[in-house]
Amino acid sequence: MLYRNIAKPVFFKMDPEAAHHLVIGGLEKAAALPGGRSALRLMYGVPETPELAVDLFGLHFHSPVGLAAGLDKNAQAIPGFSSIGFGFMEVGTVTPKGQPGNEQPRLFRLPPDEALINRMGFNNEGAEVMARRLKAETRRTIPVAVNIGRNKTTANEAAHEDYRKCIRTLYPYGDFFVVNISSPNTPDLRSLQYGSELSHLLSEVKQEMELQRGSSGVRKSILVKIAPDISPAELEYMVHTLTEAGMDGIIATNTTVRREGLTHESALETGGLSGKPLRDRSTEIISAIYRQTNGKLPIIGSGGIFSAQDTYDKIRAGASLVEIYTALIYEGPEVNRRIHAGLRNLLRRDGFRHISEAVGADVQI
Repeated sequence: MLYRNIAKPVFFKMDPEAAHHLVIGGLEKAAALPGGRSALRLMYGVPETPELAVDLFGLHFHSPVGLAAGLDKNAQAIPGFSSIGFGFMEVGTVTPKGQPGNEQPRLFRLPPDEALINRMGFNNEGAEVMARRLKAETRRTIPVAVNIGRNKTTANEAAHEDYRKCIRTLYPYGDFFVVNISSPNTPDLRSLQYGSELSHLLSEVKQEMELQRGSSGVRKSILVKIAPDISPAELEYMVHTLTEAGMDGIIATNTTVRREGLTHESALETGGLSGKPLRDRSTEIISAIYRQTNGKLPIIGSGGIFSAQDTYDKIRAGASLVEIYTALIYEGPEVNRRIHAGLRNLLRRDGFRHISEAVGADVQI
C-alpha cells in the first residue's frame, strides 16, 4: 500500500513526464546504493517458483511477467527494474541516432479509464549510448530485450538501414531484440507492417542478425511488435510474412489509436493509448495469432494487463510471456507480487502443473 497511499498521490499531481523521469532516476539511484538492490527485492521482489518459470528463446525467465518497452528508453534503470519482480524487461525504443522526440506535452493520464496516451516519438539518446550502458551493466539478473526503431528523419525506403545499425551496435549487449514497426507516434512507421515493405524489412533484419551470429558465435532471437489496429486479413498476412521471414516471435500488441468508451477529457489527445481499454483487443489478436500458427510461434502478450486474471487470459489465449507498463504506473511495483501469487492460484484451480500447460488453452486449433 506504500505506493498507492503515498507515492501515487504525489506522482499524479506532477506532470506525467516529469514523474516518469523521477521514477527512472529514483530506481537508478536506489539500485546503485550499497544494499539498494537487496532492499528493493525485499520490498517488491518475486521469488522464482517452478510452475511459473519459463525457458524460451534460449533464455530463462524466473517470472512470465516483464516490463514493456517505453519506460526505460535508455537502459538507465535495469538493476532497479530487475529487483522489483519482473522476469524480463525491454529497453528502448532506441534509434541509431539520439533524437528529442515530439513536442511536449506528450504524455497524458486518463485515471477514470486506467489508461495512458503517449506521443513521445522515440525520444532516446541513441544506440551508442545504450550500448555503453548495457556493456557496463555486468550484474544483469533478468533477460533484457532491446526494442529498436528508425529515426524520425529516416524515410521508410531506408528504414532497414536504421534497424540494421541498431542491431550491429547492440547485438553484443541485448539478450534478444524486438523490431518496433507499430508505434503510432513516428510518421508512416506503421506502413512498414504491410506488403513488400514488411517483407523487405524483415529480410534485411534477419540478414543482419545472421551476420552478427556468425561473427559472435552467439544466436539471439528477434521478435516483431505489432499494432492492434489491423483487420483480420492484415493480421493474417502479417503473421504469415513474419513466419516466412524466420522471426522468432511476436509481441501483441503495441498501443492503439482507437478511443472507444473513454471518459476522460484527455481522450481526444493524439497518440497511442495503453491500459485497460486495450485489454480485450490485444487478447483477441493473441488468440488469432496462436490459432493461425498452430501455437508454434511464441507470443508475448501486452496490453491492458492489471491483474492475475488479465495475465491468465493472455496466457490461455496463447501468450507464453506477458508485459506490463500502464499497470505499473497505476498500481505501483506491488503489482508484480499480486500477479505472481494470483497466477499460481489460477493454475492450481484449473489443474495445471506448469504455466506452459495453460498456453493456448482457450484456443481451438
